[in-house]
Amino acid sequence: MESTGVASPVIKVAAICGSIRKASSNRGLIRSAIEICEESVKGMQIELIDVSPLPMINTDLEVNGRFPPAVEAFRQKVLAADSILFASPEYNYSITPPLKNAIDWASRPPNVWADKAAAIVSSAGGSGGRRAQHHLRQIGVFVDLHFINKPEFSINGHELPTKFDSEGNLVDPETKERLKKVLQALQAFTLRLQGR
Repeated sequence: MESTGVASPVIKVAAICGSIRKASSNRGLIRSAIEICEESVKGMQIELIDVSPLPMINTDLEVNGRFPPAVEAFRQKVLAADSILFASPEYNYSITPPLKNAIDWASRPPNVWADKAAAIVSSAGGSGGRRAQHHLRQIGVFVDLHFINKPEFSINGHELPTKFDSEGNLVDPETKERLKKVLQALQAFTLRLQGR
């Protein structure tokens, strides 16, 4: 069979972590997702987008229809992405303040989340972040994000045997395999939404 010379499309994924802690296990999930894509999920590139520089949302900071520079840079990265990978712990049965702040800034008109595929992974105590995931899905309805439904991915990051090292890196092979399945589902769903 002859090669047509047409390269497969590369899906650009903006990864957003709801924790700004350096040793966060959720940040570790994103680092692991980046490694998995480089090794075995071809046609997908993940970039971690840091939300810590974003000021707390305040529409007084919007001047003459312009956003603060950190906000504009964040919005442009979300806009350029084909899909979104969220990784967040659970705070008080909900998503974290840094994640909510990022969602709110990117939803300001024009909403840059609209029509993008998304997936959620979480590491937290107790429920593993399932309540935060449920709340994020509710927010996604309003901002027009389209979440994959399966496979679901939430882990109790504090449960023994440990799945993370002291720096928040994912070290458990079984959990890495589960994460790979989420990435493959996000890739397939993104292509489907884009009609590719």
